Amino acid sequence: MHIAFLNPQGNFDRKDSCLTEHPDFGGQLVYVKEVCMALAARGIRTDIVTRRIDDPQWPGFDEQLAWYTDDRSGPRIVRIDCGGAGFLRKEQLWPHLDEWVDNIIAFYGEELPAAFTAHYADAGYCAALLKKATGRGYTFTGHSLGAQKLDKLGMSPDNADAMEAEYCFSQRIAAERFGMAAAFRVITSTRQERYDQYSHPLYRGAIDVEDDARFAVIPPGVNGQVFTTQAGPLDAATHAALQQQLGDGDEPYIIASSRLDEKKNILGISRAYAESKALQDAARLAIFIRGVRDPFADISTLSAGEQAVLQPILDSISAAGLRERVAFIDIRSQQALASAYRFFAARGSVFTLTAFYEPFGLAPIEAAACGLAVTATRNGGPSEIFEDGSGILVDPFDTVDIARGLQACLARQAELAQRGIERVRSTYTWGRTAARYLETIEQGIAAGDSNLSPGIPQLDNRERINQYLEGDAARA
Repeated sequence: MHIAFLNPQGNFDRKDSCLTEHPDFGGQLVYVKEVCMALAARGIRTDIVTRRIDDPQWPGFDEQLAWYTDDRSGPRIVRIDCGGAGFLRKEQLWPHLDEWVDNIIAFYGEELPAAFTAHYADAGYCAALLKKATGRGYTFTGHSLGAQKLDKLGMSPDNADAMEAEYCFSQRIAAERFGMAAAFRVITSTRQERYDQYSHPLYRGAIDVEDDARFAVIPPGVNGQVFTTQAGPLDAATHAALQQQLGDGDEPYIIASSRLDEKKNILGISRAYAESKALQDAARLAIFIRGVRDPFADISTLSAGEQAVLQPILDSISAAGLRERVAFIDIRSQQALASAYRFFAARGSVFTLTAFYEPFGLAPIEAAACGLAVTATRNGGPSEIFEDGSGILVDPFDTVDIARGLQACLARQAELAQRGIERVRSTYTWGRTAARYLETIEQGIAAGDSNLSPGIPQLDNRERINQYLEGDAARA
């Protein structure tokens, strides 16, 4: 069996060099890598097919072939050219995807994988093109869909042109429609993702959310060798560095660890903390920011977008006179992150993710696996992950409710930490995820999947979006 994971955006490499350093290099890359690693452990030949980049600002991604293991038994990284040599953010890739597909076909020649699995909208479009050209079927994992982002950003007839220029919604939603329509199975992480995201009016006619034969709900997992309560190789050094930075004492902390993205709502955490004297008395706040230890002094080293997200957070902390109660932690690898989680778990700390919407939520289960009690957004995947009561859910738009949840989590820290560990071990492992992927892909191959929409649409969905926006405005 030979399976190729399509992921044109993002920089894959053995050292995970750029994870979280760009909005395109987040949890989706971790997901793809870990499923591939777990499949390889089962003896399945796996490729991660991505875009080759030869760019001095993003070094290390210019070789066409690379492997995650010395003996080449692990996943192979296949970097395929398109759109020139330099890095392009995902919104700039749309004009070059047909070229990428042609080059994939040329690379494999007569040795095409038995099946593809596509990740995100751009890969869904490419997988459909590959299916039309080669007959190879595929599964589609959207991770997040453009229609929900369009709604959350408040796209309207008045700002549609500016939104389209920035986020390329017409191309993205057209690609999603084509990708989901031609897939053997659409894979979602939760039931809520299936019914809430794929039932959006902008996907009407592309897929029927009530058709069980078209969907497979397969939760992601955690790397149990890294995210665990057992001591890791970096624990001694990481714990010593944290102790030196934080000083003496064993106060619990509230841990916020996510990329600097407005939708992750770290600002909601800082405001909830600033507004609650009870919370300030119960714990300190630690915000993890990769590459910066003192953002008050070094914020200029971050990108303009990251500065725009971080500055209001710093302002809320300063205005409340809480700079001495807030620590900023610079962690640069998953091993070090897990070590830091164990350090804070030993102090009775809690992890929080208050994103406005979180499609699944790898970060909370990684934290839970290391012994941190969890408070998370009620919007999206965490509502299913913690539906058994192993974590506390909050309204991310209500700072009072965020503070309430964090206080309750701190009060029940030992109980919730243990329940979180048990929840992850019983349900959320990459081995289980990979087994379900393999089962689904084998079903597609056995069925001789012939599901393919007629023709190849242009990547332009603007008229459909305009009709939706005008109808929404009329209803308002």
